Amino acid sequence: MVVIVQHSVRDFDAWKPLFDEHGDVRRRHGATGHEIYRGIDDPNDITIVNHFPSKEQAEAFAADPSLKEAMARGGVMSEPHLTWAEETETAEY
Repeated sequence: MVVIVQHSVRDFDAWKPLFDEHGDVRRRHGATGHEIYRGIDDPNDITIVNHFPSKEQAEAFAADPSLKEAMARGGVMSEPHLTWAEETETAEY
């Protein structure tokens, strides 16, 4: 399952090292990987796809108190929009 997180950051280059630093917390909650996407019109609009084995592990990560603190230090400017999803199909062209 994945958690898709969308939010705006003040400066991607300042945010990214803090995101990387917080990777140990994601792994502690069972995360198995992620992808990061940047907006074409605004590269500080970020979409992160975090992979977790279960919704319970993803929810535990989202509730971890260190996440809010890391987001503040990283310059997250907007309230994150979360979408919980299960993979239905993958195709390559």
